[in-house]
Amino acid sequence: MKTLENSFICGTLAFGFYLPLFAASLETVTIPEQMKSAVAKVLVSTTSCSVTCGLGFKVEEICQIDPHGKRSHCIFRRSDCLTSWICGLLHFTVPIGKPFKLSCLTSEMIGVGSQAFIYTWRLARGIISTDDLLFKPFKTPSYVIKLSPAKESDAGTYRCDVQLMKTFKLIKRIYFGLRVIPNDLVDLNFQKSLTLEQKLAANEKEGNQQNGTSVIVQWHQQSWQRRALLVFLIGIGSGVAGGVLVGTVLYFLLEAHRKNRATEE
Repeated sequence: MKTLENSFICGTLAFGFYLPLFAASLETVTIPEQMKSAVAKVLVSTTSCSVTCGLGFKVEEICQIDPHGKRSHCIFRRSDCLTSWICGLLHFTVPIGKPFKLSCLTSEMIGVGSQAFIYTWRLARGIISTDDLLFKPFKTPSYVIKLSPAKESDAGTYRCDVQLMKTFKLIKRIYFGLRVIPNDLVDLNFQKSLTLEQKLAANEKEGNQQNGTSVIVQWHQQSWQRRALLVFLIGIGSGVAGGVLVGTVLYFLLEAHRKNRATEE
């Protein structure tokens, strides 16, 4: 009985102690007037990263938001972004003797400054592979490898690692598979196989409007030549078909006339 009495007394004391605290928590919280008129800078929108791998940038919109949710004094800020540091393998085919260069920096990264990064090149000579065990150091301090000119011994896979100078963080790894072939092995002038739309798109991308105009003129000239040839062939075909048709009609008429004369005799 004493145990039950002691438990009841302890429970009563605990209830009496926590009841004022519980009642105080139910009271209305008063927000200061300064807080009601306060504004905050909030990130309201952002673009996707400019590149799918390596260091890129994105544009963020930051606005002041008042207590009523109204935006004001919006600014746009450019910030760095990194979606993935692995960029995969790129293939290139170069004829012997032609100058060629490999660059592991994009225009976005060059804009940051090439001196802000550390570049490490490795080479798997004579093979196209991404097996890191096959690569050996290739000494060059720059982010560009220039082959002037390209030799058959330059063929292989080049790997470039890019690190931040300040933190040594790896931000990009890209592989370049390079094939060097004789000039007479294959015609690498793929411009011949492009359509008009592809040629115009390529010239527009390079910003060469004069070449784009010449492409259109050449296409129109070739188009008129094709049309003239088509009309000529249609004329010849029509003449041949007409001659055959007339000959056939005359043949049947002569046959009918001959049969009629044979019947009368």
